[in-house]
Amino acid sequence: MKMNDSQRIPASKTRVWEALNDPEVLRKCIPGCQSLEMSSPTEMTAAVVFKVGPVKAKFGGKVTLSDLDPPNSYRISGEGSGGVAGFAKGGAAVRLESESPEVTILHYEVDAQIGGKLAQLGQRLIDSTARKLAGEFFASFGDAVGGPMEVPVGAEAAPKGWLGRLTGA
Repeated sequence: MKMNDSQRIPASKTRVWEALNDPEVLRKCIPGCQSLEMSSPTEMTAAVVFKVGPVKAKFGGKVTLSDLDPPNSYRISGEGSGGVAGFAKGGAAVRLESESPEVTILHYEVDAQIGGKLAQLGQRLIDSTARKLAGEFFASFGDAVGGPMEVPVGAEAAPKGWLGRLTGA
């Protein structure tokens, strides 16, 4: 499964970079995340519970940061096991672009694979769940880092990634 999108965040590129590397911010923003701890400057361990259709599982795994180019980009990779539910592994290339000193565009390209019971659920259900979880994460992340985007009076809002497509904004 592949997906890509971008998110406008009302914060400086440096602030967004710091938050992307802060396990406490990430833990609060990842849907179903029970724990996320740094084991080294480029590795974290995580425990996440989520539901895909009728299958609910707790995944434990490792997350690694690579191709670091602070404060511009990195690659985040991870893999985890959910017991009988199966496994998930994948990664995302994350790139930050300054729109202005106070606004950053976060671009991401995700590539993920799943196996086991989860893989039997059907690609459409898996894709829609993955897009929903990614949307929830980036909306929470944007709010945690810079608060909700405000549109000046009289200005029309540009579509904001998944939310713009969902609401037609």
